[in-house]
Amino acid sequence: MDPTANTLRIPPEMLLYAEKHEIFDLMQSMLRNLIVDKPEDPIQYLITLLKRDSIGALTCKVQCQKQRACAQVQLSLSVPRIMLLGPPASGKRTTARQLCERTRAVHITEPGVLEGEGELAREAKWHADRLQEIPCELWVKLIQQRLSKLDCIRQGWVLEGIPHSRQEALLLQELGISPHHVVMLEAPDEILIRRRQCRRVSVCSEDGSEESQYDEKRVLSDDNTATRLLKYHQEVSALQRTFQNCLKIIKADQSHEDVFAQALSYIQRRPRPPAPYTPRVLLFGPPGSGKRLQAELISQKYNLVNICCGELLKAVSADKTSMGELIKPYLASGEQVPNDLVLQILTQRLSRMDCAARGWVLRGFPRNIEQAEMLKESNFIPNRVFFLEMPDDAVKEVVTLRAVDHVTGERYHSLFKPPPGPEVQARLCQNPRDSQARLLNRLSCYSVQVPALKAMYPDAVHVNADQDPRAIFETLESRLVERLPKCYSVLPSTQEPGSGEKAGE
Repeated sequence: MDPTANTLRIPPEMLLYAEKHEIFDLMQSMLRNLIVDKPEDPIQYLITLLKRDSIGALTCKVQCQKQRACAQVQLSLSVPRIMLLGPPASGKRTTARQLCERTRAVHITEPGVLEGEGELAREAKWHADRLQEIPCELWVKLIQQRLSKLDCIRQGWVLEGIPHSRQEALLLQELGISPHHVVMLEAPDEILIRRRQCRRVSVCSEDGSEESQYDEKRVLSDDNTATRLLKYHQEVSALQRTFQNCLKIIKADQSHEDVFAQALSYIQRRPRPPAPYTPRVLLFGPPGSGKRLQAELISQKYNLVNICCGELLKAVSADKTSMGELIKPYLASGEQVPNDLVLQILTQRLSRMDCAARGWVLRGFPRNIEQAEMLKESNFIPNRVFFLEMPDDAVKEVVTLRAVDHVTGERYHSLFKPPPGPEVQARLCQNPRDSQARLLNRLSCYSVQVPALKAMYPDAVHVNADQDPRAIFETLESRLVERLPKCYSVLPSTQEPGSGEKAGE
């Protein structure tokens, strides 16, 4: 069945509600827990799971309100689940502590896991006291036991230096322990060895004051640094392959502040889940800024429905329908079609199954703030808005020098794409809309309307359109594919109440 010919209409409120409340992510999380835990009573299991997460979210909310009474902290069922990996002396401990301070997640270290109680912990300590390697299965069960405690469930966790190997990572995945983000620090071995050797500790002198001296015992005990580095390098490639879908590699041979800033920026971005996500893209720009080309490129690569409002009106007027007959006189006389008729035609097209399932990229509407308000009231709200910006002189050069071969339909430009020969040159004709007088009028209308449109879409991305089309597309694509950022928590010292990151930034 051709989805474009299907008369079934999908109300936009359905998609807006699902995205606002993250219904698809919730269903994915519930299904993942069912498959991992395999409960005998799935319904009761899901009820308990939802109650547990709701209690955790409520507790976190109360704590946040006590710490920041005037802040608006957004909470959801998801919490930080971060693995911080790296070689010895790469700064994992410092970065992990900073991440936990910012996100309020629980800091999980290897000594902390061994401090647990119970038979598993005693068995692991028995191996550790005898300087024996803890069996991998036992170690993974200890980690699972620690992460199943209520503080980790409510606040999330940061695993420092865990897992050590691909085998551990796979065993953790079998137990349903998978991270949302994996941050891996890396630095040259000579820098790491120098860091280990130059560490100082504060010791008390005879007069009671503190002074910084070399810790000789630490230096002597660090003779195995090279061995530890070698063991890490044997496992790092396999770990990168295991977590390639959620991995961020950060150079650790820079300041701790820079390392933390990059790590925080990464974990604040939610990874794209396989849940349905339908881009709704608006393209704005002056004449000649390349909206048509960029819309075609986006549509072709991501299978979005490419909608040009002007072309849609012409297609409707060509059909022998009541709406087509109604707008035909306006198009024939060159008058502007009334906004209510344009909106009615456009909303019918955007409500079709293909637009609801695949998403859409729209250009040519809205042209002013009134049309933008009408589109918003119809609940067709874009989640990506781009303004292609171009100087007026560049617009004139692009538009006034272009022409069309009326035989082949091929477009040519005197500077960028000249005709192949005098025969083609002779039959070129210019669109009357591209004359300098009409172009200046169109530019004037656009410049008058664009400030209000930019105010209507404050989170829009502004792109320099006076460059190679491939560079423009790469910029659009980079903002199109990423999900909206999500901060798990914010401390008073880092961000003012009520502020937030812009969509797609």
